[in-house]
Amino acid sequence: MPRNPYYAGPPSDHFDGLRFFNPGQASTDRGLGDLLRWRLGKRAAPWPRSVPVTPTRPAQSSQALVVTMVGHATVLIQAAGCNILTDPVWSDRASPVAFAGPRRVTAPGVAFEDLPRIDAVLVSHCHYDHLDLGTLARLHARDRPLMVMPLGNDAIVRAHIPDARLATGDWWDAITLAPGIATTLTPAVHWSNRSLADRRMALWSGHFLATPAGTVWFAGDTGFGDGAIFARIAHLGSPDLALLPIGAYAPRWFMAAQHVDPAEAVRIFQIVGARRALGIHWGTFRLTDEPRDEPVLRLGEALAAAGVDPARFVAARPGEVFTDSQGSVDEFEMSGIGQLRTSVFRHPGLDPGSRFSLKRRLDQGSGTPGQARGDE
Repeated sequence: MPRNPYYAGPPSDHFDGLRFFNPGQASTDRGLGDLLRWRLGKRAAPWPRSVPVTPTRPAQSSQALVVTMVGHATVLIQAAGCNILTDPVWSDRASPVAFAGPRRVTAPGVAFEDLPRIDAVLVSHCHYDHLDLGTLARLHARDRPLMVMPLGNDAIVRAHIPDARLATGDWWDAITLAPGIATTLTPAVHWSNRSLADRRMALWSGHFLATPAGTVWFAGDTGFGDGAIFARIAHLGSPDLALLPIGAYAPRWFMAAQHVDPAEAVRIFQIVGARRALGIHWGTFRLTDEPRDEPVLRLGEALAAAGVDPARFVAARPGEVFTDSQGSVDEFEMSGIGQLRTSVFRHPGLDPGSRFSLKRRLDQGSGTPGQARGDE
């Protein structure tokens, strides 16, 4: 009988005792026949071998909200003196081995050596382009950050980094990162695996980050499904900034259940009521069939079709820095959110559009070729 090596908790509305699943959504499982149909019949667009990047050197800390795009789903969030990374990947390949698998087309927008002290890491799920054990080990050795992740992922990290500081949670659990700073794990329509034998045995999620400087929702990897989870996430409050995936969506018959396309990302942006958004998860690793720059073009088309100001939702490129030109918000309140099992920090009614300006700040430099469970 199969056994889950990562998680042994009780069944729930998204865990059957062995595997996690997306309640009420189409299955994300794809068989060998589907994979062969895609791989043997695909018409993948060519990608460049490398794309120049102008790296930036972040400040050591910031009281205001500052967001730096590193690449793919790796983003540096600085707020209220706290430095936080999402899904940090500095490895050259998104793969279980160093000699094969998707290779970076762009260098990281921040060199690892130029990172400020990292206080916390937010992990969305265990796919290799999101959970990079080599990078997590480097961060642990240097800064020993608190690493927050959904159920089961902690066992994967613990096997590689025995003394890592880990906190794990289910959907809707809130975990404190620092005084006044917390993340709530949010649902996503996705799946997980590290091998052929552990499909959906660790949970996947997004993160709704609340800080005194503003709120950021990192969606993680997700399909759109029926859209119901995004309406529920909106009950946490309108994020000042949403980090939404816009790439790795083709072909749709294979990818739609697990990855949104740009038009669906715009729909999510509208449903959650985000004030601004950055398009991530595109242009770093060639994972699917669309041309490298197509997500940017299709995002522009989707925004125009939806009547959304394109300045509110931009595709982030490695090395770009986005700053909050309005300064920080001083007043926060702790409140229960609807029927959820946890409480989170939220803003008391900010005017839409007034918080985060998506003002790009590009540092000068030469282009570089693409090269509430836990323990302390």
